[in-house]
Amino acid sequence: MNRPGILLEHQQHQTLTPRLQQAVRLLQLSTQDFSLELRDLLAVNPFLDIEDSPPDSPAEPDPAADEVDSSEPDAFVDAEPWGNGKSTPASDGALDQLALTAANETLQQHLHQQLNVLNLTERDRLLAALVIEALDDDGYLRIELDELGTLLELDPPIEPCEMQYALTLVQSFDPAGVACRDVAECIALQLVALPPSRERDLAHLIVTRELSRLAVRDITGLSQGLGYPVAQTEAAAQLIRQLDPRPGWAFGEHTATYLTPDILVHRSRQRWVATLNPAVVPRLKVNQQYAEWFQRHREAHHADLASHLQEARWTVRNLEQRFSTILRVAQALVDRQQHFFELGILAMQPLGLKDIAEELALHESTVSRATNNKYMATPFGVFELKYLFSRGLSTRQGSQCSTTAIREAIRKMIQAEAAYAPHSDAEITRLLQQQGLKVARRTVTKYRQLMRIPAVEQRRIHG
Repeated sequence: MNRPGILLEHQQHQTLTPRLQQAVRLLQLSTQDFSLELRDLLAVNPFLDIEDSPPDSPAEPDPAADEVDSSEPDAFVDAEPWGNGKSTPASDGALDQLALTAANETLQQHLHQQLNVLNLTERDRLLAALVIEALDDDGYLRIELDELGTLLELDPPIEPCEMQYALTLVQSFDPAGVACRDVAECIALQLVALPPSRERDLAHLIVTRELSRLAVRDITGLSQGLGYPVAQTEAAAQLIRQLDPRPGWAFGEHTATYLTPDILVHRSRQRWVATLNPAVVPRLKVNQQYAEWFQRHREAHHADLASHLQEARWTVRNLEQRFSTILRVAQALVDRQQHFFELGILAMQPLGLKDIAEELALHESTVSRATNNKYMATPFGVFELKYLFSRGLSTRQGSQCSTTAIREAIRKMIQAEAAYAPHSDAEITRLLQQQGLKVARRTVTKYRQLMRIPAVEQRRIHG
C-alpha cells in the first residue's frame, strides 16, 4: 500500500527581476521610443534629473586627426547605401521667401486663387469651390459627382450638368491633370495640355485604350494592338512616363522623416571605428540632494518614494548598460565587416546573430534587441545595424558569400545591361555561376523582386 510522502527536489528557475525587465525593455527600444520612455520617467520620478551640460572647452588636438576620414556623417536623410551623394551649396543665410511660400501653398489655395479671378456666377463659383475642396492630396476627385452635389442644398436643386461644368472648369486649372477621377484621365488631361504631335496623339490612344499593357511595359503588344511601329510606340510610352500621375504632390508642406543614428562610424588609422552618437545619450542622474533628504526623513508611509528612488537607480544603471551593449555590438559588427566599409556591398561577409553573440558572450536575443531599430551613420549613408548581418551561400570554391553581396551583384548586372537586350533571370543565374556563385534561378527571381526590379520584358526598351 502506497503511503503519501513528501519529496524535496532542487530545481533552478530563471526569473527576470524588475531591474532586468526594465533593462531588456530599454535595450530593445528605438532611439525615439527610448527618448519618450525617459521623458515619461522624468515626469513621474522626482529622483531622476538631467545633468547640466559641461561648459564648452577648447577641443584638444587629435594625434590621429590626419588619418581620420574627414567625411562628416552629420545628417543623412533617406540615404541610399553607396549612392551618389549630393552636396548642398553653402547658404548666405537668407531664405528664398518666394520659393518657401510656393512650397507651403496647398493645392486648394492654388486652385482657389485661379477660381477667384474668373468672371463666374455665384452659383458656378460655389460649385467649383465644392469640387476643389473635395480633392485629395494626390489631386484626385474620389467622390462621385452626383454624391458631391448632394452636399449643398441650393434653390433650384443642382443639376448633373452643373456639376459636370464645375468639374471641367477645375480640370482646366493648373496643374494639368488635377480633379481627375483615375490615372488614365489624369494623364489624358496632361497630354491635352501639350503641343500637338504624333507622339502625343499616340500617347493619348494608349492611355485611353491600352493603359494596362503600358503598365507592364508590353511595347510589342501595344505596337501590334494599335498598328503603330515599335519605335513610335516606345516614343509615345516614354512621353507618358514623363508625366505626373499625382499632380497634387507638388503642393503643401511635406515633412521629411529624420533618423537619428545611435552609432557614428569613421575611419581611424587603419580600421573603422564605432562611437556612440552623443546626441542620443542622455545625461541622466539620480538627484542626490533629494535622495539624501529622503534617507534622513524616511518613514513607513514613504513606500512610494522608496520605490521611486530604487527605480531611479535602476534606470541610471540600465541606461549605461543599454548604450554599452549597443556600442559593443556595433563595434563587433564593424570589425567583422571591415571589407564592407572598405570596398562596398559586394564585400559583405556572411554574418549571423550567433557569431556576434559568441564573440561578446551575450545571448542571441540580446544581440537582436541591441541591433533592432538602431542605426549607424557612415560616410556612405545610414544603415540599420541589422543590415550588416547576412546569410551565407556556398561558392564553387567552397567558401561562403553573403546574400547581401549576391543581391548587389544582381543589381549591378541589371544596371549595366543593354536597354534593348536586358538579362533574364536565367541569364543572370548563368552569369553568377560563371563568377563561382551557385544560385538557383528562383533565388535570383526572389532577390530581384525584393529589390523591386521589374521582370526582363518590363525592362526592355524597343528601338
